[in-house]
Amino acid sequence: MSESQSNKGSSRKPDLSTSRGEPMRIRSEASKESFLRRMRRQRLRYITILPSLVTIINGACGFAAISFASYAASSGAGEFSYHRFTVPYFAMAGYMILLAMLADMLDGRLARMSQSTSSFGGQLDSLCDVVSFGAAPAFLMLKIAEQKLAGIEATGVPTIFISLLERFFWLAAAAYFSCAAIRLARFNVENEEDESAHMSFVGLPSPAAAGVIASLVIFHQEAVPDILTHPGRDWTAGVVNFLLDDLVIYVLPMVAIALAVLMVSRIRYSHVINQYMRGKKPFAHLLRALLFFGLVIWSRQVAFVMIFCGFAASGFLRWFYYSVIRKGRRAAAGSPAAVAE
Repeated sequence: MSESQSNKGSSRKPDLSTSRGEPMRIRSEASKESFLRRMRRQRLRYITILPSLVTIINGACGFAAISFASYAASSGAGEFSYHRFTVPYFAMAGYMILLAMLADMLDGRLARMSQSTSSFGGQLDSLCDVVSFGAAPAFLMLKIAEQKLAGIEATGVPTIFISLLERFFWLAAAAYFSCAAIRLARFNVENEEDESAHMSFVGLPSPAAAGVIASLVIFHQEAVPDILTHPGRDWTAGVVNFLLDDLVIYVLPMVAIALAVLMVSRIRYSHVINQYMRGKKPFAHLLRALLFFGLVIWSRQVAFVMIFCGFAASGFLRWFYYSVIRKGRRAAAGSPAAVAE
């Protein structure tokens, strides 16, 4: 066989790496470039107006809560006054967080009722939630604690002790904010648009966690001064002042850390509206609703603390009972020693 024939024969078996692999690589790169070009040209043209406006109100309330807390810290915890309406600035920040919760409840409901749920609405809702239920409660807790520590420093407490407490408060606030952001990101990934899938939450919802901090601050700013100045409490003034005025502030960072853990946990929490308010329910549910409204009318500050703290504790207590106590009893009942007895 001649050299030309051998070269001709060898040309019939081309190198796959050059003849096939290279064009495939070029084609894959070309398709990637085409995909990226289409993504760059993609623009958001239509959004749902009403749910988006309500969601923005949620974020604006969170921003207002941060503003009120900052102003309270700089002005020495003054009072917000509008006509005859007077509220301490720290308490006003707490009310702004509660108002953001109301807007957060409405926007998703409006979107599902109008069948206009979208990825844009979900992303906007999460961004506003990070502000209202992540940054605002953490900032509020940090500022009210700093004000309390400044008052303690004036009494002659060692500076190193004050510095350690400040760092602990800051770390608690940072942990709360970080876990709230993680909780919201996880919800975006695992969320389903079907209303039937929204009967419970995995982990403590961030609005409920923010409600715990906001309710404690509102109670401290509005209810505690009334209790301390109530006539006939002179003999218990020192004890009551420590238990209500000081202890509430010192407990806040530990509460924030516990809330942070509950938010990123896998503990199930009931969706109160979907489980207890929708459709026909037993007569006992009406009595509970009336009791709830009566408690709010009697003392809204105490009612907020009981409702939010009770909800946050309910999921953990249910999980502890079924996963620890009941499982331990079953294991003890099924053990060989128990069977032998």
